[in-house]
Amino acid sequence: MSIELLTAVTVFTLGVLVGFEVISKVPATLHTPLMSGANSIHGIVVIGAMLITASADSFFGYLLAFVAVAFGFMNVVGGYVVTDRMLHMFRARPKPGDAASTGGNKK
Repeated sequence: MSIELLTAVTVFTLGVLVGFEVISKVPATLHTPLMSGANSIHGIVVIGAMLITASADSFFGYLLAFVAVAFGFMNVVGGYVVTDRMLHMFRARPKPGDAASTGGNKK
């Protein structure tokens, strides 16, 4: 086993452990806003996947890169969708006599 692989596995393992420890301390009321913001930040994953795609030279490499790009985009879009749904929960509800709630103008 090379020293680069051992270093990469060590960094990955420490990242998983620290990430789990940080997320487990977040209260449930803050989990959704934090995760939706974190998912939108994961656009860097998409950039990394596209860089890997540029260096792929076999069918398996292209397939793996395509899956990485697809999952990265799903993560980013999902983060924005969750944020949008969350923001809709805090909008003021229309009043019963309001034109927007009746579907048109009252005459």
